This record gives sequence, structure tokens and C-alpha cells, in this order.
Amino acid sequence: MRLTLAASALGIALAGAAYAHHGWGSYDAGKMFTIQGAVSRLEWANPHVHIDLPHQGATWEIVLAPPFRMSNRGLSEALIKPGATVSVEGYPSTRVATEMRAERIVVDGKTFELR
Repeated sequence: MRLTLAASALGIALAGAAYAHHGWGSYDAGKMFTIQGAVSRLEWANPHVHIDLPHQGATWEIVLAPPFRMSNRGLSEALIKPGATVSVEGYPSTRVATEMRAERIVVDGKTFELR
């Protein structure tokens, strides 16, 4: 009985964790595009770094890599703080009209791969 309860609790916890980390299935990998502009907002937090960029009259939320991966690639909060000009290449969300999953970001002429 105790083993069954423990196994059930573990299953629920794992399912919750899988749901919380959404995966990338909600982005259209067949429609890569680029946005360039000045960062208007930075959120350097787990599970993913987020920035906002103006694009075609709207503010796009860009989903970047997790903070540890950004740091491992040489990116820091200071490089992409609000006001920094960046170019981001990625895929549009199929659920949110102004959201992008970033594959790479160019800051000060240097390209950082995010995968």
C-alpha cells in the first residue's frame, strides 16, 4: 500500500514537472524569422530568460534559453539589458500571436546559439 502511494505521488510530481516545462511543440519550426530592436524588458529567471522587443507595431515576448545556458554561452544580463539592441532569430508561437522561441541572438555583432 505504501509503495503504491509513493509511486502515485512520484507519478503526479513528474507529470506536473513535465506540464510546467512546456516543450517546444507550440512553436512553428517551419516559419523561422528575425526580429531586431532595442530590448524593452528583460526577465533573467528560470526556467527561461525572456525579453520583450518591439516589432511591427507590437511588443514581442522572446523566449530564450535558461539562465545557466545563457551564461555558459557567454551571455549575461548586462549584455541584453533594456536598451540593448539585439537581433533574434527564431520561431513564432502557434498559441500566442506575439511570442517567439529564439534559436540564436546577435548582440554587439556576436552570434550566440541558444540550443
